[in-house]
Amino acid sequence: MKFAQPQRFMIVASAAEANHALTAFDAALLNAGLGNVNLVRLSSILPPGCREEENGIDFPPGSFVPTAYGTFSSEVKGEHIAAAVGIGFTAGSFGVIMEHAGYCSAGAARNKVEAMIEEAFLNRGLILNGLKIRTVEHKVEKAGAVLAVVALW
Repeated sequence: MKFAQPQRFMIVASAAEANHALTAFDAALLNAGLGNVNLVRLSSILPPGCREEENGIDFPPGSFVPTAYGTFSSEVKGEHIAAAVGIGFTAGSFGVIMEHAGYCSAGAARNKVEAMIEEAFLNRGLILNGLKIRTVEHKVEKAGAVLAVVALW
């Protein structure tokens, strides 16, 4: 079976509050423009030639959308949760995607993602030619969720 290589991507982070952890995650997906599609999780490579759609992508409902994402949910009032996703770019070639989510600040999540991208480039013997990171932080009231995602199309 041959798969079409994605040509576009969007990078976004969102948070949401709801009555339950799963519905908070669903609301975070809606806020990110991904609420009516099926996420297909992929590992960490942005294909060569993908161009960013800064205003998002209008995915047809029910589509299977390749994504790399970090998400975290909590139902403990007062907890601080955060998520970050980043892409490291090579010169004229592919990108490497890393994500992190958990009990932390947006700054801590960003720092971890940046360190992982730098390590991934070191492991590959590549020069990091650019970096794009999105973060989100949320203080849980009832049930909260954070999501940071790179979606390909």
